[in-house]
Amino acid sequence: MTEQEQDNLFYLCTLIEYIARKTKNTPAKIISYFSKPIILRQLRLAEVNHCLPFEQVADELVAELSIDEGTYDVQKVCKYTVPSVSAIGRVYQRLISAVMLDDVAQTVIDVFSSFISDEISYFNSNVYYSNPSYLACSYRAGKLLA
Repeated sequence: MTEQEQDNLFYLCTLIEYIARKTKNTPAKIISYFSKPIILRQLRLAEVNHCLPFEQVADELVAELSIDEGTYDVQKVCKYTVPSVSAIGRVYQRLISAVMLDDVAQTVIDVFSSFISDEISYFNSNVYYSNPSYLACSYRAGKLLA
């Protein structure tokens, strides 16, 4: 991936995390609203959307995709300081880049839909700040490695 494609992926991953928190859903739930064409469109628009308020882009996607309000409040679940949406967006961007073969949209869906998304989103553990190689190996193995 080019540097610009990496930046666009980072933007998308951060946007998904932001929408999850805003709507009180998990990132795994949010990705279920996205199709491959929507992901590809968001990646194409990322450069332009950087110029818009993040909240506006999120609100437009929530409305367009009819994302329902959930009950998962990360602020209440987490015992510690909640990491920023951009910090978690970077975790996902690195993981997706590490495990992607050729289809970025499908890889985004696969990673956010997998067990590792719930592990990353459980901020009371140390998974979200684990070594990117460890996360990639765990994802490939289908479980957290010891």
